[in-house]
Amino acid sequence: MSVAPTEVAQPLLTEEVDRPWITIVWNDPINLMSYVTYVFMTYFKYDRAKAELLMMDVHERGKAVVANGTREEMERDVTALHAYGLWATLQKDD
Repeated sequence: MSVAPTEVAQPLLTEEVDRPWITIVWNDPINLMSYVTYVFMTYFKYDRAKAELLMMDVHERGKAVVANGTREEMERDVTALHAYGLWATLQKDD
């Protein structure tokens, strides 16, 4: 009589467990482009060129990924962006 091998659960890959999260800023009909640029420069400490590039993505494409990191960091960023009056969400990076 032989015994069938038992199935061993495979652990998740480290990349799946530690997959970074992203913060997305969405276009809105309220905030001026200059204000969105100001927020990116003030909160994220981006230089003007990067802040304007991200702002144009928000304006023309409807959204822009403005940061990535751990879930806790992205939750903090989303909360801060909401305090500035911007529409922001977080999600796992694909």
